[in-house]
Amino acid sequence: MQVILLLLAGYIIFAVDKKKENFPVPMILVLLGIGLSFIPYFAHLEVSKDILYDIFLPGLLFVSAYKYPPRALRRHAGVIAVLSTIGLLVTALLLGMAIYAMAGLFGGLSFVGALLIASVLTPTDPVSVVSILKQSSIDEGAADVVDGESMINDGTSVVLFGVLAGMYTEGRAFEWQSFLGEFLQMGLGGALLGVGIGWLLSKTVHVTHHREYQVMLSIVAAYGVFHLAELLGMSGVLAVVASGIMLGWEFEHTNKEDHYREALDGFWNVVEPTILSLVFLLIGIQAMEYLAWDVWGLAAGILALSLVIRFVVIILTMESFRGWRDFNDWRTCTLIAFSGIRGTVSVVLLLTLVQEASFTGETRLILSLSFAVVLLSLVLQSLGIYPLAKRLGSGGKD
Repeated sequence: MQVILLLLAGYIIFAVDKKKENFPVPMILVLLGIGLSFIPYFAHLEVSKDILYDIFLPGLLFVSAYKYPPRALRRHAGVIAVLSTIGLLVTALLLGMAIYAMAGLFGGLSFVGALLIASVLTPTDPVSVVSILKQSSIDEGAADVVDGESMINDGTSVVLFGVLAGMYTEGRAFEWQSFLGEFLQMGLGGALLGVGIGWLLSKTVHVTHHREYQVMLSIVAAYGVFHLAELLGMSGVLAVVASGIMLGWEFEHTNKEDHYREALDGFWNVVEPTILSLVFLLIGIQAMEYLAWDVWGLAAGILALSLVIRFVVIILTMESFRGWRDFNDWRTCTLIAFSGIRGTVSVVLLLTLVQEASFTGETRLILSLSFAVVLLSLVLQSLGIYPLAKRLGSGGKD
């Protein structure tokens, strides 16, 4: 019954909030979830990592990946690849060092613990902000980069977190050789597996002429490739993203593309808001269990630093690509940086840490800080993205 009531709340929010640019739905759902956490009927609702990671996440990633325009992928593949791999690693390293230094003023964190927080904060959630960016007068390519980068960096950040979490829970010191070896094995393996399954799906779907069976096949592919990759010790997130991208790429070269897309869209366009409603409501409910009031100042500082570091990494990346130099002004880079809102994947990683790590004082601090930064990001960046997009999109003119 609790799930039905949460779905009803999500339906009401989606139905009532017709001007999503001013008050993006994810922010409203999270705040509503926080409010529901004070009601005893919902306060004891358990949200496990398995529910979010194994059930909700594959579907969300698959629909985002297969719907991503191949045209945008061809145009921005280089920028997206660098931002979501090298750029993500650089961002995590710089942010981890900054957190390590800042935490020293508040009692201290181990270096691996600081890197762990940074890895939790690297995945971005583009829900709502992409449509806002496309409505502003800034180049549409910026919105495509935000969307594509978030889709890929979900996978690389999960791999990064997995390696660092292993070091943290086992008490191992940070070693570059071990880190890079595990990172490449999980990341490349998952991506290659996803490409293969996506190609196979794109060929198999032509054999099936009934739309209902095509939808069934897409469900099998989305969840099958995810769990197969996890079973083989690879990244399930990267596998399902690569599979979805490959499917969308193949659809573009098929004469009956609209027929296949229509069948899949009819199902996944209902599944997506349904999952999102539950996820963001559950984030709000779950976060209250780990928040501590004495960390909000440090959390605000970490969020500010993460935005600055992300801006620097983005502007340096854009400068390295000739096609993007025309758009490499501070306004576009500021918008892309500010659009990197933390959300679903960050919370999934935190719940993973809850299940795998011993609940020490440092673990409690990591959870409290990370949840606080995620909530601040969801609220402040969601509220600020529309006025910022309109302001910077107009070239700073009133």
